[in-house]
Amino acid sequence: LLSPESSVSISAHNAVVRLAKAPGSTGLWDKFSFGLEPSALQEGLFVSEENVDGFLGSAFCPSPCSQSARESQPLIEVLDVTEDRIQIRVE
Repeated sequence: LLSPESSVSISAHNAVVRLAKAPGSTGLWDKFSFGLEPSALQEGLFVSEENVDGFLGSAFCPSPCSQSARESQPLIEVLDVTEDRIQIRVE
């Protein structure tokens, strides 16, 4: 992480943590941990095509699927992600 560019903003009903990657750190973050105590952290996922695909795939086939069930699963594509919405296409 790059310290000077990272910041925290807290209000009565919200908290925002802005993290900046250090130079030389590459690739997308796919998950993060959060919580009140280090021993009780919860895991959160960043919105990415892979995470959305994995989430929706498990919703369509929650238990271990047969090969034919996996082949009949819909194709899921993330088209657009903004702060206000996510647009996906399912075929």
